[in-house]
Amino acid sequence: MKHMDDLVAAYRTLAEYGVIDAYGHVSLRSPRDPSRYYLARSLAPEKVQAEDILEYDLDSNPLEARGRESVMERFIHGEIYKARPEVIAVVHNHSPSVVPFSITGVPMRGIWHMAAFVGDGLPNWEIRDVRKGTDLLVRDGELGASLARTLATHPAALMRGHGSVTVGENLPRAVGRSVYLELSARMQMQAIALAGPAGKITYLDDAEVRASVPLQDYKRAWPMWREKALAKAKAERR
Repeated sequence: MKHMDDLVAAYRTLAEYGVIDAYGHVSLRSPRDPSRYYLARSLAPEKVQAEDILEYDLDSNPLEARGRESVMERFIHGEIYKARPEVIAVVHNHSPSVVPFSITGVPMRGIWHMAAFVGDGLPNWEIRDVRKGTDLLVRDGELGASLARTLATHPAALMRGHGSVTVGENLPRAVGRSVYLELSARMQMQAIALAGPAGKITYLDDAEVRASVPLQDYKRAWPMWREKALAKAKAERR
């Protein structure tokens, strides 16, 4: 099925671009039933094949696990789908250039058109506000629901000391936002270092953000990413 191939491609593309490594995951709301979603079993993302994908209800219960281990943080996905009916895809990752912004109080700002959505402002979820002394993992629906409330209507949210979550009205947009969020964070840190304490950085203004965000659907990048990822997946089957 096409949507299964799309999800396999999403996993492998995010791994290829260093957004997720052995950990992290991407889900897709079921095109047949909006009260269901698809997510791969607990497996390194760059190894995902179609048979590794499980279907879940929005309480994040697997429908037919058949012995396959579920991802521990699947509640991120279920609770966001509950809260955001328009969201079709969710990415959770430990994007290495994004994590420093989650712990320093330095806000991510819109710096280029490819990640203009950052200019809308990204909230930072603090797990301690819900539960203290955790391992920072979203292990249940209560934590997932809290994260979804912090995300609110934003395209992405940081997770203090953990990573981020990114959403999209379609899978290419969720994947593209995740790739370019990592790149934007990296370049913002470079700009801060280049400018120095007294330097000037010219960020996108509100009008530029409003003009740029609707255009960023990543529809040119997605077919390229998908083709490369599925070719590699097919070669590994031989």
